[in-house]
Amino acid sequence: MIHIIIKASSEYPINRKRIRKKVVDRLKKHGLENQVVEMGINFIGDRKMARLSLAYLKKTGPADVLSFPLAELDKIDKKKTGFIELPDEVLHLGDIVISYPQVRHQAQKENLLVDEVIDRLVQHGLLHLLGIHHH
Repeated sequence: MIHIIIKASSEYPINRKRIRKKVVDRLKKHGLENQVVEMGINFIGDRKMARLSLAYLKKTGPADVLSFPLAELDKIDKKKTGFIELPDEVLHLGDIVISYPQVRHQAQKENLLVDEVIDRLVQHGLLHLLGIHHH
């Protein structure tokens, strides 16, 4: 079972069903369809995101997406392409935080739908929660 907690202010119109489906599909691609997984996705404004960006990235201004992993990534069992069972049998991946104003800005700038930008940022954040990083 995959449990995704999505939090957003009512001023941020998001498609929770679409986001859940995209996350579940991505987790299945990583072999986690039989694992109990819990994670959160939070949509916030630029002021809160700028504070997080400064606190965690030491950068001024809002980031578009931040990831806060909770899983002990050293417990990955590479041979089984999944995570080993944790004491409570739940893989707590962590949280993804997305700036909704940045989503709107990127959508307008790149001539994309807001949902397309959200999909991209959720996938990017999820990869970080899974321990897959870029340089």
